[in-house]
Amino acid sequence: MVQANPMDSVARLILRFLLIPLGYFAAVVVATLVIVIGSWNLAPVAVTSDPDATAVAVFGFVFAAPVLLVILLSVMWLPAAIGILISEAFAIRSFLFHAGNGAIAAFLGWNLFGYIDDSRMPLNRPSAVLAAGLAGGLAYWAVAGWSAGFWKPVFRRDVVAADPASPPPQIR
Repeated sequence: MVQANPMDSVARLILRFLLIPLGYFAAVVVATLVIVIGSWNLAPVAVTSDPDATAVAVFGFVFAAPVLLVILLSVMWLPAAIGILISEAFAIRSFLFHAGNGAIAAFLGWNLFGYIDDSRMPLNRPSAVLAAGLAGGLAYWAVAGWSAGFWKPVFRRDVVAADPASPPPQIR
C-alpha cells in the first residue's frame, strides 16, 4: 500500500494555484497573437515597404493588441474556468480536452461581444476565433493542463514494502 506524504499534497495544491493562472495568461496571450497575426493580418503588413501600412501594423501591435489582450483576459475567464475546474476535479490531462475547452470558451466569449457598429458585422470571423481558442487551449495544456488534478501525482513513486517472511535476495 502506498501512502502519500501530506506535505506532497499541500505542495501540489500550492503549485496548482500558481500554474492555473499562469496557464490561463499564456493561453490568452497565444489567443491574442493568433487573432492579431492570423485574423487581422498584421504580420504581412508590417514587413511591406509602404510606410503607411507599417504604421498601421505598429499601431496594431503596440496599441490594439494590448487592448485586445485585456479584453480577452476579462471576458474569457468565466467560460474557461468551468472547463479548468472540471479538468482539475477529475484530473483530466488530455490535450484534446484542453484544446476543446479553449475553443468553446473562445466561442462563448466571442458571442458575449456586441457589434461595434450598425453594420451587424462581427469584428472577427468564427474560424479565427475557434483557431485562437484551440491555440489558447493547447498553450494552457502546455503550462498547466498536463498535470491537472493536485490530488493525483504526475510521477507516481511506488514503494514496495519488504515482506519480513521472505528471505533476502541471493546473489549467484
